[in-house]
Amino acid sequence: MSHAATPKLGSTPSQTVGPYLAIGLPWEDGPTVVAKGTPGAVWIRGVITDGAGAPIPDALIETWQADPHGRFDHPDDPRGAQPGFRGFGRCPTTDDGEYGILTQLPGALPGQAPHIDVSVFARGLLHRVVTRIYFPDNAEANASDPVLASVPEERRHTLLAQKTTDGYRFDVRLQGEGETVFFDV
Repeated sequence: MSHAATPKLGSTPSQTVGPYLAIGLPWEDGPTVVAKGTPGAVWIRGVITDGAGAPIPDALIETWQADPHGRFDHPDDPRGAQPGFRGFGRCPTTDDGEYGILTQLPGALPGQAPHIDVSVFARGLLHRVVTRIYFPDNAEANASDPVLASVPEERRHTLLAQKTTDGYRFDVRLQGEGETVFFDV
């Protein structure tokens, strides 16, 4: 019996990460890294926008951070985080592209300014995009942070949160003028 040559098949193209984020990814308590009423709790709020500046109603933002003492709730950090602090938040955007995460400000890590790591998942993205939130109250630490220093000075402002009455505002622009700086991780 003779075997004909098997045709070589191409690979299946990647899917985008959206718009089906609402199916299984959000958690009911995802936006609360710490419980409401926790001393020192602050809101990190913002809007996720596309290249034209339009809000993205079906994005998801994830945050990962150290507790106020610079410790993580993770097996690789033997010190462990403070009780009740999980360090991880997850929030889908509203119809207006808004998100909100209730947390505490992170402490400094060795050689790094206090910051929150952020992943954004949205329609049209083949992979998540990753950025960081830095805080204006830490000007001295920010000036010596090696990651922030690696960003061109004229774009660093896209990584700085803005103080509000109950926390901070951090908007994310996925493309275009004023695009948020994203890291290749």
